[in-house]
Amino acid sequence: MAAADPALDGLDVYVVGGAVRDALLGLPAGDQDWVVVGATPEQLSDRGFLPVGGDFPVFLHPVTREEYALARTERKSGRGYKGFTFHTGPEVTLEDDLGRRDLTVNAIARHADGRLVDPYGGQRDLADRIFRHVGPAFSEDPVRVLRLARFAARFTDFSIAPETLALCRHMVDDGEVDALVPERVWKEVSRGLMLDRPSRMLDVLADTHALPRVAPGLVWTPRVADLIDRAAQNGLPLAGRYALLCIESADTAALAKRLRTPTECADQARLLQSMVKTLESIGETPSAEQVISLFELTDALRKPDRLSQLLDSAALILPVERDAWRTRWMAWLDVARTVDAGAIAAQHARTPALIKDAVRTARRDALERHLAQHGGQPQQQQNEHPLDGHKDNA
Repeated sequence: MAAADPALDGLDVYVVGGAVRDALLGLPAGDQDWVVVGATPEQLSDRGFLPVGGDFPVFLHPVTREEYALARTERKSGRGYKGFTFHTGPEVTLEDDLGRRDLTVNAIARHADGRLVDPYGGQRDLADRIFRHVGPAFSEDPVRVLRLARFAARFTDFSIAPETLALCRHMVDDGEVDALVPERVWKEVSRGLMLDRPSRMLDVLADTHALPRVAPGLVWTPRVADLIDRAAQNGLPLAGRYALLCIESADTAALAKRLRTPTECADQARLLQSMVKTLESIGETPSAEQVISLFELTDALRKPDRLSQLLDSAALILPVERDAWRTRWMAWLDVARTVDAGAIAAQHARTPALIKDAVRTARRDALERHLAQHGGQPQQQQNEHPLDGHKDNA
């Protein structure tokens, strides 16, 4: 209990936000956000709290190192999510602090004695499974549109209040969303992609008309929605989910630059489109030359793990059975990697310009022998036919 903690004894302290929301939903508790009401920075410093806040007073508990923020209000002072002036002081009430939060379900506080403070109807909206903004100040922070979209992907049985959806559209029309910086957009989008129903995030961004503003050039269709949800069901990593998100977008390089995505995400988005086209043209019985060409396209000999991930992503698009199909291609890669490139290089020490072609030829020849011996199947999988029956991967 907080009262037994000397650092907190006598302070009016509350847990707020997501930890309270998730506890009421019966979900595992994550990090707790604390608010201290009626205190000053000097009082917290005297108790051993360490100040870490820049724009407003946030302190680390002297023992637990959890963050404690003084209750505060905020006033819009400019465009974007950084355009705020904050005010703290002993006169700022808990209700004042909760009133600046985004959604009613995030504006519930819990005292150390278990008492809930819910001035904006958050418990009712939790019961009704509705996301509703606390007040008109929601429109002052464009990040809240992104957070709302991400919450929709996490809490898949929640709907968005019509008035909240309308307010988000007004924020887009008013240009407030244009102030979002790429790093913040990517932070929210990448987190949303790793949830169970990432399509809901993109649906909300599309419904609020924010999607063309935050991700210009991204083509959002029912097919893409299905692909990224199936990617989530199959446990694909972030790069694979992002690549599938971009599968119908014409200029993945420009989109990656706009969002400032990690290099691996940008690379897989670019490669997956080319890889799928190549695989569709190859069919189920590729030649050794076609196999080698795909390895070169994806730099598979240097990055086998990436090839495996790309195969998993492509398997959600193509009519194949994922595991057997991946096993087949990775077995072919193993064959190509058995070629001793160092020995070949030594043989051509006097003619180094010939080394690259000689290594390639040796790998192709090894694959031709393997394909001839095993009929296009890896030795341990000869009875499996990846394209037979056009099995579904959902």
